[in-house]
Amino acid sequence: MILFHPTHLRRLAAAALSTLAIGAACAQSYPSKPITLVVPFAAGGAADALARVLGQSISPQLGQPVVVDARAGAGGTIGAGVVARAPADGYTLLLVTAGHAGTGALYEKLPFHPVKDFAPVIGLATSPVVIAVNASSKFNTLQDLVNEARAQPGKLNCAGGGGGATVTNLAFELLKSELKLDITAVPYRGSGPAITALLGGEIDCDSDAIASLMPHVAAGKLRALAVTSSARSTSLPGVPTVAESVLPGFEGAAWYGILAPRGTPQPVVDRLHKAFKAALADPQVQERLKALGAVPLGSSAAEFGAYAATEAERWGGVIRKLGLKAD
Repeated sequence: MILFHPTHLRRLAAAALSTLAIGAACAQSYPSKPITLVVPFAAGGAADALARVLGQSISPQLGQPVVVDARAGAGGTIGAGVVARAPADGYTLLLVTAGHAGTGALYEKLPFHPVKDFAPVIGLATSPVVIAVNASSKFNTLQDLVNEARAQPGKLNCAGGGGGATVTNLAFELLKSELKLDITAVPYRGSGPAITALLGGEIDCDSDAIASLMPHVAAGKLRALAVTSSARSTSLPGVPTVAESVLPGFEGAAWYGILAPRGTPQPVVDRLHKAFKAALADPQVQERLKALGAVPLGSSAAEFGAYAATEAERWGGVIRKLGLKAD
């Protein structure tokens, strides 16, 4: 048993009060300069689109510009590393996707912990993952694609969004594993480059967030074969689920959230949470999210933190099961 002298207890109490006072003072003056929202993928993808929609909405609330900074590469870990190393003052944030939770298992020498080195701010939205092909493709259904892969192992080349630990990639890799399909995975720096390759006929298919693919599907340039969510998407009601098509019980969806560096004062986190929460409640923002195929969440910082930790366990297990490693 450790006993504390009353003087020590008073000092501890004073230190705690001082920390709270500093945090409160920080929140009162926050923000006093522009905020950088790091997107760890190339411009043009779902994460980039969400960042810009939300950044435009919270900027007037906070009274400061929100600058979207795309830091693509290494499956999102370059951008995440920038935020992990940034000062814990609320001026550098990370728009994180579901795949962030699996980076700890995918990268052996990751210079940060995907859960412990960040302060959760808010869970933003969920989005189905879509498996799509070029509109001129001979594949009209996911079963057609599966049949071709089985008939000619190794012939098909497909992308999984930005590759790496993105859930769009992991969901497709898990599907390939469950169905024992030999399809070559082609990595890209983000959804934008992967979609460009699919539109140009360089690859046979792409597994990506509905927010990234839907505009091209709506324009008739791409054909959606299936969604990986447990239920059909209201944005693409005519597109069946993977579970309906080829693998009963299969499920995997993308999600988005905001993280700050570990140690960010709670009052600052609360201020940010309030701003993002208000943005998600804005009917105009909701319409824009709906157009991207995303469903607003607005979960609390604690709820999002717990969920992210659970997802790290889940997708980390998938990565280890499949023996995946970063390129």
